[in-house]
Parts: sequence; structure tokens; C-alpha cells
Amino acid sequence: MVIRPLPTRCPACEGPLAVKALFCPACGTEVHGRFALNEFALLPKEHLDFLRLFVKTRGNLKEVERILGVSYPTVRARLDALLKALGYEEDEGKDRLEVLEALRRGEISVEEAVARLREGKS
Repeated sequence: MVIRPLPTRCPACEGPLAVKALFCPACGTEVHGRFALNEFALLPKEHLDFLRLFVKTRGNLKEVERILGVSYPTVRARLDALLKALGYEEDEGKDRLEVLEALRRGEISVEEAVARLREGKS
């Protein structure tokens, strides 16, 4: 029996698939209901492969760089893309734009804008 990766998109309309049933091959028990997939199950293969390597190297980006044979900035970019795909990345650019827009509208002083921008970097 060939075990394939869990599909996450409908082959007909490309909509997200949901899990409705689970089956135990050892005893034949079936469980029916609506089950949510975790964020890792929804990752594309490239992100999942990177995550596996990242965990295997215990988060050592220099080791990931060595194994993949790519530059450190490339490894960082792949990690950033993974974090974004998981929804873990903070949107610092959005926060900066909001501060600058508030300054432009005169809602905050230059000093307040500088303080908020510095706060966001720490």
C-alpha cells in the first residue's frame, strides 16, 4: 500500500480540503467529524522540507547553509518565508507605515514617531 502525502487543496476547484474521517488500520475503527489540519500539514513541500532540516540541525542556520550549499542570506530568506507561511512573522513594515502615516497626518509628534519606530526594532 502506497501512502501519499495528505492533499490540502481540492483537485476540482483548488479550494481548501477539510478532514472528515480518520481510520485506524490496526483495528478498523473509524472516527467521523470535522477536524482541523494544523499549520504544518498545510505547508507546501518546500517549506516542510526546510522545516524538517531546520529541526534536524537544531536551528543552526550555518549548518543548514552547509547542507543545502546555499548562502546564509538565502537560508535566512527561506526561514523568513517559512515563518510568513506559518503566520508567525510580524508585519514590521506595516507598523512602520502606520507610524509614518500618523506623523504625516499630524496625529503624533516627530519625537513620538521616532520613539515608536525605535520601539518596534527592539
